[in-house]
Amino acid sequence: MSIQFIKENNTFKLDTYSSTYIFGIFEGNYLVHYYYGAPIPDTNVDSLWLRPWFASFCPDSPSAKIPNFSPDVTPMEYSTFGAGDFRLSAFAVKNSDGNKVTDLRYVSHEIYTGKKALPGLPSLYVDEEGEAQTLEILTEDKVTGVKATLIYTVFEKKGAITRSVKVENPSDKPFYIDTIHSLCVDLPGYDFDMLGLYGRWVKERALDRYPLHRGIQSIKSKRGSSSHNHNPFTALVSKNATEDYGDCYGFNLVYSSNFSIDVEVDGFASSRLVMGINPDGFNWLLNPGEEFYSPEAVMIYTNKGIGEMSRMFHRLYDNNLVRGKWKKAKRPLLINNWEGTGMDFDHDKLVSFARHAKDMGIEMLVMDDGWFGKRDDDKSSLGDWFVAEYKLKHGLSGLIKEVNDLGLKFGIWFEPEMISPDSEIYRAHPDWCLHTEGRDKSIARTQYVIDYSRKEVRDHIYSMMYKILSENNIAYVKWDFNRNLTEVSCAELPPERQGEVFHRFVLGTYEIMDRLTKDFPDLLLENCSGGGGRFDPGMLYYSPQIWTSDNTDPIERLTIQFGTSLCYPASTMGAHVSASRRANYETKKNVALWGSFGYELDPDKLTEEEIAEIKEQVKEYHKYYDVIHFGELYRLITPFENEFKVAWEFVSEDKKEALVTVVHIKLPYDNLFFLKLKGLDPEKIYEVEDTGETYSGAFLMNAGLNLTHKPAGDGVSYLIHLTEV
Repeated sequence: MSIQFIKENNTFKLDTYSSTYIFGIFEGNYLVHYYYGAPIPDTNVDSLWLRPWFASFCPDSPSAKIPNFSPDVTPMEYSTFGAGDFRLSAFAVKNSDGNKVTDLRYVSHEIYTGKKALPGLPSLYVDEEGEAQTLEILTEDKVTGVKATLIYTVFEKKGAITRSVKVENPSDKPFYIDTIHSLCVDLPGYDFDMLGLYGRWVKERALDRYPLHRGIQSIKSKRGSSSHNHNPFTALVSKNATEDYGDCYGFNLVYSSNFSIDVEVDGFASSRLVMGINPDGFNWLLNPGEEFYSPEAVMIYTNKGIGEMSRMFHRLYDNNLVRGKWKKAKRPLLINNWEGTGMDFDHDKLVSFARHAKDMGIEMLVMDDGWFGKRDDDKSSLGDWFVAEYKLKHGLSGLIKEVNDLGLKFGIWFEPEMISPDSEIYRAHPDWCLHTEGRDKSIARTQYVIDYSRKEVRDHIYSMMYKILSENNIAYVKWDFNRNLTEVSCAELPPERQGEVFHRFVLGTYEIMDRLTKDFPDLLLENCSGGGGRFDPGMLYYSPQIWTSDNTDPIERLTIQFGTSLCYPASTMGAHVSASRRANYETKKNVALWGSFGYELDPDKLTEEEIAEIKEQVKEYHKYYDVIHFGELYRLITPFENEFKVAWEFVSEDKKEALVTVVHIKLPYDNLFFLKLKGLDPEKIYEVEDTGETYSGAFLMNAGLNLTHKPAGDGVSYLIHLTEV
């Protein structure tokens, strides 16, 4: 059993293959946290809460019935506001009398096999019968009647625990949810480094690593999306942690809107981490009889280093987050016309694209922005999801038929959450965009954000999308989102509900994506947000891959892809070969193979030599597809530690095959270069494909491959393919 309740000391013990998590019911029905870390067999751990000092200015709890028990110095399982704990609050409600004092105590619990979905929210799911157990703990504030159910699901063989909270109002008075985090974790000490993924548009998810300090450190977004700037991921790692060694606590929020990750180091040198919806700009009116669910948070612990933490996330998300036909099915190799043509295209140009693509072995043509309304630039027509027939002389169906007759699938671009001021829909419904009465409407990319908190808006947009998709043979949709949310108000909601709009907006987005994937189960949906602006688990629940960045330069992509891999698997990372001239096509291909591979260029402008090269690249894509998409990633040399060269490796699950990629970034080039591989079977014998040399796995991992003779130079790269003899 992965979840136990030990009656003798009122303790809950959650076990995975890599971790143990323990908390219990203390005097006064407080939920007290005891332990999270490497697996331990012990259950008698309640002494871990004790503080061997008198905590002056820390209020004692009368209901605990023991001296010196203070919520302010006790590791609390789920912290609340105003009842004796002055540290970060995971939960707070504003009562009908206007105060925010909240005090949740244990009432009852239930343990069952399996996992329930979260209404209206993306969440992990059970892929195999019996692979997960769930613990639900009902807590209550006795004064207000607020009920909060703490939900824990343990994926024992994946090393993961997920957490969320259900809030109910059984009283006869409304209250506001003011703060709701999905998890709270108290850890002893603060001898950790905090990892985060930061950036901006075209520079997403670079790795940041810094030591915890006394006080509060945070990673947040209030942009209405998880954002290019920050990702809803962090890890607390031991200071000596490397790719292969050290304690790592990884946390990721399955959510695509405003989030908050806060870590507080208190005066007694303990660390508290809370993760959930960003309370800045959020409050939710919960009327009698209503309930509210927080987004799901994922926790992973390993003592085998940052690389193993990443692989645990990858295995979990590949199997228990990504869904549908394309979870395991081989995805079509596509070419997107955006970098080749922009919006300057017509029927004949796209058919020419398709002919060349077919000749090169490409399997799908994706028509990007510019096919609808009167869209010739980014100043008009978003929301007018009907075909621009002045560009497509035979209509959309005629274009698709010609492309299909050539043997290619067809994909199309939408930006369903946006509206142009110059559009038929805006002229008919100017109040359908997010705006605040009396204030200017901020504009970005000459577009507003349409108000997905409103049902009639969602239904109208989806009806247009449905018409296009149901009447045409479309195999793929690229869903874009090219600005953040400002002036966030809803014209239909009363004043007391305006703090709900951010959350209602993302729930509306999830609803449309859910309808889309259910109505068109064979559709391959790829998310995009100015590239990687919503690269998060919430989006991956609906789309098995996300466009990783608008930056397609292969050298720039190195930091982006390495950072993304801290949490997200290769199968989810859209990566294309583009017309960028910074590197040759070999390096463009080698970098883009780390992901869901495709092309973004104008094939009409390619030379015969380049076309021949791409034909060979396509063969490599098929050859290495399985080891990349279903293998395990090992970061050998990272750009965050080495500015001159990088290397990474994929190893098949059965350890019979490995693919190594090396990219030289700039001088100096080593006189000697020995690359130690990872993840192989030490007893197997492997053959290096291009040389025919054979080595044991032990040799390759301990002595390494001598790559001194390999070519080097700015942007030079190569692959090394190994197979078991």
